[in-house]
Amino acid sequence: MEYFLIIVSAIFVNNILLAQFLGICPFLGVSSRLSTATGMSGAVCFVITLATVVTYLLNRYVLMPFGLEFLQTIAFILVIAALVQMVEIVLKKVSPSLYKALGIFLPLITTNCAVLGVAITVVSKEFSFGDAPAHLMGLAESTVYAFATSVGYGLAMILFAGIREHLELNNVPKAFRGLPIALITVSIMAMAFLGFSGIV
Repeated sequence: MEYFLIIVSAIFVNNILLAQFLGICPFLGVSSRLSTATGMSGAVCFVITLATVVTYLLNRYVLMPFGLEFLQTIAFILVIAALVQMVEIVLKKVSPSLYKALGIFLPLITTNCAVLGVAITVVSKEFSFGDAPAHLMGLAESTVYAFATSVGYGLAMILFAGIREHLELNNVPKAFRGLPIALITVSIMAMAFLGFSGIV
């Protein structure tokens, strides 16, 4: 039940884009086409989940035992940058079309504050419940939270991309075309997601 609450909370109630406003730059930049938004969501999902696991282990078994918690931010940024480079190399070989479509936005995952935000949130929350050892349950819960958060990121991005594609077919007033109507759409989506706040 606890895992279910973590998943629902991370995807709908505390959506990283629409409630915490992290990762807005790639969200607005890549969401003009559904195909690129889906590819970016997958890349961000992979990077957030893997980065959270690696940074959690790094923090617990390297930084904390040696009293180096003050290096958290720098260490986490280095880990995230390395993981993004790995994703970039894999995408270039596996899906060159998606690699070209993402263009400059793929390196932007390195500076995507959503990835760093989730890693720091997991470390500060220190999930633990049940009779299992705290470090095992903490890692399992942290991984579930990170994956659910990245799914929430992807869901918001894909929904927004679909809406933007439909907006291009409508007669939007000239003053609202482009970014203004996109920001209005995001604000309405944020209010819609706010309706889930009573669930958890």
